[in-house]
Amino acid sequence: MALNFIQPRFQNHSCQKFDKTLRQRVNEYFDSKGIDRYGNRQMVFKATLMLSLFFVPLLMMITGVVTNPWLVYACWLVMGLGNSGIGLCIMHDANHDVFSKKRWINKWMGKTLNLVGGNAEMWKIQHNVLHHTYTNIEGIDRDIDAPAFLRFSPHKKRLRIHRFQHLYAWFFYGLSTLPWVIVNDFVQFRDYNRQGLLKGNKTALLLKIIGWKIFYYATVLALPLIFVPVSPWVIIAGFVSMHFVLGFLLTIVFQTAHVMPTSEYPLPDDNNDLENGRSLHQLLTTANFAPKNRMLTWLIGGLNFQVEHHLLPNICHVHYEKLAPIVKKTAEEFGYPYYTHETFMSAIGQHARLLRELGKSEFVVTPVELFLLPRIKTT
Repeated sequence: MALNFIQPRFQNHSCQKFDKTLRQRVNEYFDSKGIDRYGNRQMVFKATLMLSLFFVPLLMMITGVVTNPWLVYACWLVMGLGNSGIGLCIMHDANHDVFSKKRWINKWMGKTLNLVGGNAEMWKIQHNVLHHTYTNIEGIDRDIDAPAFLRFSPHKKRLRIHRFQHLYAWFFYGLSTLPWVIVNDFVQFRDYNRQGLLKGNKTALLLKIIGWKIFYYATVLALPLIFVPVSPWVIIAGFVSMHFVLGFLLTIVFQTAHVMPTSEYPLPDDNNDLENGRSLHQLLTTANFAPKNRMLTWLIGGLNFQVEHHLLPNICHVHYEKLAPIVKKTAEEFGYPYYTHETFMSAIGQHARLLRELGKSEFVVTPVELFLLPRIKTT
């Protein structure tokens, strides 16, 4: 894929032995189990459940099964849970082409993102190409490209208001998907087109983005406003609340993986070279959390195993729990870091701590500080 912006260069020769060893051990695992790296029946059940959590409450409202204002509002909250499940458990794996071994299934399950207001093509560039390759690199990884009042990187200009971001950030996390379904896809289309990241007929792609947006707003907002016999303000409040649930859940899952005290924020040197190879870069910028919490793992699509996901994005999340010991052992043998937070709450606490530190000073984590961080294992 031709790029108009200059790509930082990884020193991949330094990670060749690690990559080969890890790949060999992972392949041996799948061979010994007689299974493939794609999704299984669990994915089918999970996809059915999450889609139902979103569309069944919507249908119940539109068809008049639910008319009480409080129950209507409750339906929107359930839709927020289903919406987050679609993002975390269905479209994420599908757009990595690992939901199923059949490409057409991945294609259409990936488009479930379009059903809930996003766009799969824009997301794959932002996530698969930029975030997975250039994790935590300022100016490239849009996951740390927050609005001016939030500072997720030590390389971003610090403002006075950032001193309080550890207090107010959580509210804005809940609002994060509203710009996404309104304008972000169009902004990304413009930017990616300028950067040479778009392939094929650009006009056709833009029309598809517009068409899916119209479908989303007509289905999810216009139909309830027309057919549900409650005040329009109940519908609008429910729609915003649905997105608040969605935005908050998505943001805390991804921020506790990359915006952490253990995370590094590498920058290329004057020759546009990065210090490490790509695999080591992922280990230095990523952290797991709650690896023993199977319920959480199931609900958030295995994204508490972010290290495994970033090193092995071509493997479905249902396998991450079993692969984690292999990845950890291999990282230890090569002297690479493998960061794990024992619980989700401890990870959220450490994320809050970093927000506070980024807000009051230029933040550098020292080896001594890493050793003293509570409930974090580092190797």
